[in-house]
Amino acid sequence: MNSFVDFNALNNIVRGLAVAKPSSGTLSGHAAGEPFDKAVYNELKKVYGDKIFRQYEHLNFLYRKHIDAISLDAKKKLFESPTVLFLLSRSDGATKKWSISNPFEEKQNDTADILAVDGHFFDLIDVKTRNIAKSAQPPNIISAYKLAQLCATMIDNAEYDNFTIDYFEVDWALEHEKLICKNTHHANLFKARPESLYINWAAAMQIQFHVVDCDQTFSEDREKWARDYLRHFVTEAERRASYMTETFVEPFKKYI
Repeated sequence: MNSFVDFNALNNIVRGLAVAKPSSGTLSGHAAGEPFDKAVYNELKKVYGDKIFRQYEHLNFLYRKHIDAISLDAKKKLFESPTVLFLLSRSDGATKKWSISNPFEEKQNDTADILAVDGHFFDLIDVKTRNIAKSAQPPNIISAYKLAQLCATMIDNAEYDNFTIDYFEVDWALEHEKLICKNTHHANLFKARPESLYINWAAAMQIQFHVVDCDQTFSEDREKWARDYLRHFVTEAERRASYMTETFVEPFKKYI
């Protein structure tokens, strides 16, 4: 299912946007990306109002709304969807410690930077940034293993239409002590051909791509996507396992 967010309109709003240069002076990684992440969030908030959350905000909203859901099991049932629960919930330990006086705070490893929520539909939006003055390797997108777990959960529960995952790239340049958005790009994870997704096993099994380069030609249903991705993941994992065994095990087995 496609998002209700109009990414074409968002492109037009964000292009040309200026944000302050990070006070730390760092122009890479999270420090450079955060101001644009927050700017995109604010622009979406202007258009879609209370349908836009940070991930931790939505968890706090959900638990405050159902304050009588005290136990861990009761909190899990609030999601109504095993797939959404897998994507959005914090660890069992953190969830048990949640209270009105001890709410969740933002974590850099949350699945989504921004959540667009309409009833029981969730769009997980991840904002990526790129300094166009430098050549850099594609950023980490999502753990290939986590995505495999997600696909298995989707298939086990026949849940294919209650969420989607979108990536929004901001290409920026430094001008007069401001970071200026020069261009933007949007890609939906489930429109990428699964076999086109590059898994960097040496970088914590992360799928990596620049949003502008992400294939968007997959046109079949979500169940087909999930099964194709699992086939891709297993094939690549088996190839990796074979390489590791041949390179790091077989040459040394005679010594033990």
